[in-house]
Amino acid sequence: MKPYLLREEIIAVRGRLKNEKKKVVFTNGCFDILHAGHVDYLTKARACGDALIVGLNSDSSVRRIKGEKRPIINEEERAFLLSSLSVVDYVALFDEDTPFEIISDLIPDVLIKGADWAIDKIVGRDIVEANGGAVQTIEFVNSQSTSNIIKTILERYSA
Repeated sequence: MKPYLLREEIIAVRGRLKNEKKKVVFTNGCFDILHAGHVDYLTKARACGDALIVGLNSDSSVRRIKGEKRPIINEEERAFLLSSLSVVDYVALFDEDTPFEIISDLIPDVLIKGADWAIDKIVGRDIVEANGGAVQTIEFVNSQSTSNIIKTILERYSA
């Protein structure tokens, strides 16, 4: 079984959750080299509702955003890691550079991004708020990032 849902599958899941009156939380990202900062963030996001859907950038999307050397971990493995976390209910891949289309398709009740994003710059905010939903940011508890991990590896293991 694949560790993520296709667009039509996640739309159907969202419809079912809406019918069940479940509060759906959505967040998205690359989640390349899963680390403690990611897990803390996702745990806090999940606490904002009844179900957490994580939109995961596809490999080609990550390359366009982060550069040709990324992702380090391929989309299947990143999706598997995310879907293995108890706080993540569903993982859905998206291939676009932003999550605008998937947010438009799902219209989550709560849209979450990291506090490094200004609320007025969060993609999909207009759609969520126009449909009665909320947009929130979550503070990061540490300075951990995939880029910092890569930098540390290169510094420690370069010849």
